[in-house]
Amino acid sequence: MITSWAGGLARHRTGRLLAALAGIALAVALIAALGSFLTASKATMTQRALRSVAVDWQVQVQPGADPNAVLGLVRKSPGTRDALPVGYAHTAGFTARVQGSTQTTGPGMALGLPDGYRGRFPDEIRTLSGASTGVLLAQQTASNLHAAPGDTIGIRLPGVGLRQVRVDGVVDLPQADSLFQTIGAPSQSQPTAPPDNVVLLPAARFAALTHGATDTTTQIHTARDHTRLPSDPAAAFTSVTRAAHNLEARSAGTALVGDNVGAALDSARQDALYAQILFLFLGVPGAVLAAALTAAVASAGGERRRQEQGLLRLRGLRPRQITALAGVEATLIGLVGGLTGLGIAALTGRLAFGSTSFGAGAGTWTSWYGTALALGAAVAAGAVLVPALRDLRAVSVADARRETGVRGSRSPWWMRYGLDFALLIGSWLVFRASSGNQYALVLAPEGVPSVSVSYWAFLGPALLWTGAALLLWRLTLLALAHGRPALARLARPLTATLAGTTAATLSRRRRPLARSVVLLALAVSFAVSTAVFNATYRQQAEVDAQLTNGADVTVTEPPGARVAPAAGSALKISGVRHVEPLQHRFAYVGSDLQDLYGVRPDDIAQATSLQDAYFAGGTADQLMRKLAQRPDNLLVSAETVHDFQLSPGDTVNLRIQDARTKALRTVPFHYAGIVKEFPTAPKDSFFVANASYIAKTTGSDAVGAFLLDTGGTHQQPIAAQLRGQLGTSATVTDLTQTRGTVGTSLTSVDLAGLTRIELAFAVLLAAGSGGLVLALGLAERRRTFAIATALGARTRQLRGMVLTEALLLAAGGLAGGALIGWALSEMLVKVLTGVFDPPPASLAVPGAYLALTAAAAVIAVLAAALNGIRGTRRPAVEELRDL
Repeated sequence: MITSWAGGLARHRTGRLLAALAGIALAVALIAALGSFLTASKATMTQRALRSVAVDWQVQVQPGADPNAVLGLVRKSPGTRDALPVGYAHTAGFTARVQGSTQTTGPGMALGLPDGYRGRFPDEIRTLSGASTGVLLAQQTASNLHAAPGDTIGIRLPGVGLRQVRVDGVVDLPQADSLFQTIGAPSQSQPTAPPDNVVLLPAARFAALTHGATDTTTQIHTARDHTRLPSDPAAAFTSVTRAAHNLEARSAGTALVGDNVGAALDSARQDALYAQILFLFLGVPGAVLAAALTAAVASAGGERRRQEQGLLRLRGLRPRQITALAGVEATLIGLVGGLTGLGIAALTGRLAFGSTSFGAGAGTWTSWYGTALALGAAVAAGAVLVPALRDLRAVSVADARRETGVRGSRSPWWMRYGLDFALLIGSWLVFRASSGNQYALVLAPEGVPSVSVSYWAFLGPALLWTGAALLLWRLTLLALAHGRPALARLARPLTATLAGTTAATLSRRRRPLARSVVLLALAVSFAVSTAVFNATYRQQAEVDAQLTNGADVTVTEPPGARVAPAAGSALKISGVRHVEPLQHRFAYVGSDLQDLYGVRPDDIAQATSLQDAYFAGGTADQLMRKLAQRPDNLLVSAETVHDFQLSPGDTVNLRIQDARTKALRTVPFHYAGIVKEFPTAPKDSFFVANASYIAKTTGSDAVGAFLLDTGGTHQQPIAAQLRGQLGTSATVTDLTQTRGTVGTSLTSVDLAGLTRIELAFAVLLAAGSGGLVLALGLAERRRTFAIATALGARTRQLRGMVLTEALLLAAGGLAGGALIGWALSEMLVKVLTGVFDPPPASLAVPGAYLALTAAAAVIAVLAAALNGIRGTRRPAVEELRDL
């Protein structure tokens, strides 16, 4: 009997089965794909963090301890791959006599590097000119001293005086921040800036020069074995942190560990948590929607299933046997749909990422595939088996033979109790709490092994999605129940004399039609929110790169260089549209030292983008006009305004170095507005002022950087040409290079892949939600159309009835989905502010993708309607006989 029943389902209910299979397949594919991708992404984050570190550990030998003993201890530490001692000595200054003039610099550092250091730690030093071994001068120091390979410089060492060395090469130190870090500083303390003046010496030469010098120490630079680290950044961070603490404990106070690899993993574990949050915020709704689609497909044939169940009970089948038949259908849908979904997930991974496992390990992706398959089976059971069991208990044989609408028209319980309004109010309350200024969605204290996520913030978007869907359901039911005259007027152009009948039919079938409208709206809202979030993120990533680099190409002069604005004319090579000088000084406000940027207010916007979101107290144009109209106006950071209780127009006295006397002089400014972000500026406090006023009051118009506008194209070749032209006298960076360095592992790798998967599935869900349910609903109403034909209805009128329903479904679903998607996008971007840097001033709307989604939904609805129209052309007698 079971085999016969399964065969009958496959032959006579093919469309319904295939539609349910499609829903299960989409749910399983989305969960398997996103789960595998999330795990692989975390492993990618770990590897990126490890690759970003040049020296894993810098072990500081404590005063009075034996460096050789500490070196031996480090080398014996489990996981140590290599360890070399490096000498550090503070210098009082550098001197050089070049071309008849003597140049001097302030304090700095001298390092003693053992043989083979550059081979063991290749990313720590980059040669710019001259030899790669011997006495190597840092680029900025070479610029300050006007020194080049072959020149002789003096190193002034405390306790031993001046020592002369001959420069063999000029180098760049890409990781100077970590190389010169203060080891053992509290994790909450601000990092110290690396020294401006650095010389690297061979270990033997360093020992000879610093013999008898004071203020010297030794560090053990260590490379660790990463092959056994966990793939998850949080677990890897815990592992390396414990190893560092173990070494400090075994050293008995003779060593402190500067854990560079731990610091990199510390940042990556926060990115991993944000990736997990994005998976929940953007991925889970898609899986829920696919499950809802399956349930809707199953319920579309619920009336016929109840009638079949009543017939089977009349023929003597016991409830246990009927349950077994429903279980066969659920198993068939769950198993075949689940396997199809796994195939889709594997194909997606192969096509989009080159691997069916999305780059995850065999055990990981297998577990995700198994979990997805189990969830697919659960959805199938919930959509098919559970309703059958409920009908067996609650619906009598007589009730099962009645048509829908005859069994009662009482409003659903959630409408009577106002659940939709309660959910929306709850969503607003949670949103208010979770989007406050002091709220942190992810809490990962620096140096602390445990990390936490405030998952209750998910309630805001979840309640909004659910509450808005129920509200749309309520409004659709009310419109269909009480809007018959309006429905008749809308249907008249398509149905002529059957307009009233069509309106009555729509009103009578308001519940399934409302369910279809809500399902389409949820699918569209999922596509809208995902697409808008992705577009907004890409927009802000570009803004971040622009802020960090300053412009398409930026030429940064070394500190202390006296480069006039006129030097920018030499930078206007082919492909450069505009060159804008930008002053960079330092100024004291009270005892606080801050960066000061001097701009030409009328021209700065020609080279870089100034968004209104960067400022407060006026738009970007308004505040630039204020600087131009009154040169002594000053833009101040919000923190400084708060700390010094400033009001617009207040006088702000800054102490700036006078270029003529080298002494600090007080320069009065007037507070004119707040600047929150500015090209090339740091994230903390800084000032922006008129460059002409700074030059007048300090006696120098020296430029700190030149911002080059290339029209957004050819940044890399132009930057390469300028590097060849300028050599080591300036640093040239381009926007393409900066994009790859400012983004975290989450931003540059994972979000693009995550949204690529979701956007593809969102289109399929929108099309399925619009077309599948309508097609099945029309198929279940063949008897209604046959009776209408027998009573004299023309084919054109029946076609009008079908098209009227399809147009109402498409219009209601797309309009409702657009509104829900807009509200959800606003909430998601606000709640996930920590993902954006800087936060967006407005949402980015991907018009092309949204148009594609809407077109896919409309085409699916029209295709379902046309298929239903084709079914009305059969002779009524044949249709009634088959039914």
